Amino acid sequence: MQLDVFEGDSIVEPHEGMEFESEDAAKMFYDEYARQVGFVMRVMSCRRSERDGRILARRFGCNKEGYCVSIRGKFGPVRKPRPSTREGCKAMIHVKFDKSGKWMITKFVKEHNHELVVCPREARQTMDEKDKKIQELTAELRNKKRLCAAYQEQLTAFMKVVEEHSDQLSKKVKHVINNLKEFESIEELLQHR
Repeated sequence: MQLDVFEGDSIVEPHEGMEFESEDAAKMFYDEYARQVGFVMRVMSCRRSERDGRILARRFGCNKEGYCVSIRGKFGPVRKPRPSTREGCKAMIHVKFDKSGKWMITKFVKEHNHELVVCPREARQTMDEKDKKIQELTAELRNKKRLCAAYQEQLTAFMKVVEEHSDQLSKKVKHVINNLKEFESIEELLQHR
């Protein structure tokens, strides 16, 4: 399911009251919007029904939301500390299951407190280029696999020929050895006369 976040040349921006057929549709829309605007979407939290456990509301935001808390073990930090990618960004949407059976945006925060990665046109072009490269590499991999299978088949056939030839040579050598033994025994008999 492809959700178009473009109207002509401009990007469709999320807004309060915007409706979706499902939670997944809302997630896909915000993920595509994030990609076009230049940030990475992150699933942040959800609220579940106490009665049956189904999801009633969900928050999607920027991957730079919040701050990273270091994990400490009994004897100090568990992992080597690395620079945090979190910057306390507040950009997000909050979607909620409505009585109408649709998912609706109830809150939208647009502003980011950090630089965005790319501009929309570059993102679309980069994705097209990446998709083409992936298709090319997939086709090349498929061809290499076919070639490998053909080589494997040829190698197996060659090995079978070599084994058959080796068996024939073995039989001939045994035959020659048997003939020599027979000849030696005849020669020995002739010498003792």
